[in-house]
Amino acid sequence: MTTQPDRPDPSTPGAGWLVQLTGPDRPGITADLMTTLDLLDAEVQDVEQVLVRGMLTLAVAISEPHDHDALRSTLQHLASQYDLRLDLSPIPASSGRRPQVDAVTVLGHGFETPLSAAELAAVAGGVVAAGGNVDRVVRLARYPVYAYEFRVSGADPLVLRTRLGQAAAAHRLDVALQPAGLERRAKRLVVLDVDSTLIQDEVIELLADEAGCLDEVRAVTERAMAGELDFEAALRERVRRLAGLDVAALERARARVRLTPGARTFVRTLTRLGYCVGIVSGGFTHFTDALAEELGLDHAVANELELVDGVLTGEVLGGVVDRARKAELLQQFADAEGIPLSQTVAVGDGANDLDMIAAAGLGVAFNARPVVQQAADTTVNVPYLDAVLFVLGVTRDEVEAADESA
Repeated sequence: MTTQPDRPDPSTPGAGWLVQLTGPDRPGITADLMTTLDLLDAEVQDVEQVLVRGMLTLAVAISEPHDHDALRSTLQHLASQYDLRLDLSPIPASSGRRPQVDAVTVLGHGFETPLSAAELAAVAGGVVAAGGNVDRVVRLARYPVYAYEFRVSGADPLVLRTRLGQAAAAHRLDVALQPAGLERRAKRLVVLDVDSTLIQDEVIELLADEAGCLDEVRAVTERAMAGELDFEAALRERVRRLAGLDVAALERARARVRLTPGARTFVRTLTRLGYCVGIVSGGFTHFTDALAEELGLDHAVANELELVDGVLTGEVLGGVVDRARKAELLQQFADAEGIPLSQTVAVGDGANDLDMIAAAGLGVAFNARPVVQQAADTTVNVPYLDAVLFVLGVTRDEVEAADESA
């Protein structure tokens, strides 16, 4: 049997030259440059073009030219036509080894506070300290927060995570580190906690307010969310205090529910991009069913309160949606949609969300308790749920384009 030789990797360039044009952007520059290189019989090996506030940077890696003088004079003439600066420099042959490439997403503090040079320097410095290189920086959004994505190559992943964590802590930033590539953009199912994540409220506290026992219920809630109490026992203890509330009280509580800022944009954008969106809640179906209908969610599971003759008995029907159950539901939703867990995202804030955050391909702690922030893949500590979109690599321009095309 004859062994066929390995094919060369077309993405691995040899020695050549880097052509860079910089200056004010105008229509036709890229087309004319490519036409010129074709006439010079120069083989294009790589292209990168960036536009920042109307200023162009266009870089093209080409093969070794046959006539250096002709290349330089022809390109200089093209540059002068467009009032651009030309830089032409040799580049070494590539080793052919592909370094690890990571996506580092940096979220700022809000749309009124741009990320400072010191904050961006801290992130870039963390990359350098991990032995990596910043290949590219792209602004993802200016609203509702400033967000940038650094494409990083060659960094030691463990050192990089540590260094970025230090930069985030020092400047109170949210910094997400993920391998760049298909898997990051292949996420197809997002499952959210409800209380203090999709909505700003804790529904059991809204009900407790109706029942006149808010302080007692709130104290138990805090201990449960911090992981100090067994969730099921804490839930049943709180629900027993609600015995005697009627359906009218449930409706009043539901009317007081406030969506988290950006929640509609978050769900709407994910849906338009082809994601499935589900919610799992340690709260109650009376609230989650309404949210699912209002937002057009694909899946919704929560606890069911027992009602007899329109009055709460103080009991929960069936099994409780606790920490373990949320992870099971994440798997069930994924199975129903034919999606592997590696392509799922879980977003939550409390100890009850830890298992599903650990099970998902990407676990996001949203304005979460410290125990959750420490366990999650990344944190988002701004009050806008749609900021999670930027962690997924979705830009603000894509959000607005989806809205315009709807």
